[in-house]
Amino acid sequence: MTSTPSSPSVPPRKRSRTIARVAAVQALYQCEQNGESAEAVIKEFIDFRRIAPQAQFEDGHIPDADLSLFATIVTATVQQQNEIDHTLSHLLPENWPMERLDPVLRALLRAALSEMIAKVPVQVAINEYLDVAHGFFSGDEPKMVNGILDKFAQNNRDVE
Repeated sequence: MTSTPSSPSVPPRKRSRTIARVAAVQALYQCEQNGESAEAVIKEFIDFRRIAPQAQFEDGHIPDADLSLFATIVTATVQQQNEIDHTLSHLLPENWPMERLDPVLRALLRAALSEMIAKVPVQVAINEYLDVAHGFFSGDEPKMVNGILDKFAQNNRDVE
């Protein structure tokens, strides 16, 4: 279940909001792994990964990302991480603690829950983060993402 956060695949057409979400997952992973602040990681992504339009997404660049959405997701997720982690721990099976989650999967679920808490329409959040999950993982992880996000939506109908 190990993954690398630098090489997800995204459909060839430009999807700036989806690319922003992929970049947000990568940034959240970097924050956790390196102990860096959200602000520092956002600045790095904007300064060094958003380069010339011909840059390739597959090479870790984010030339077409909606940078405002990217920064909003990363900032909100880090600010609410304790609340999100508490919620996430209750959505996971009892025998599956947060620490057992792949760190990229943990970052993805945190970002998705952050957006759902921020009132992004449930179907939009679930569809987008399933796309992101399929970009990072080829196993059962996307099914797990779908199940957890659906369970959150069912338990929090007022989020819609």
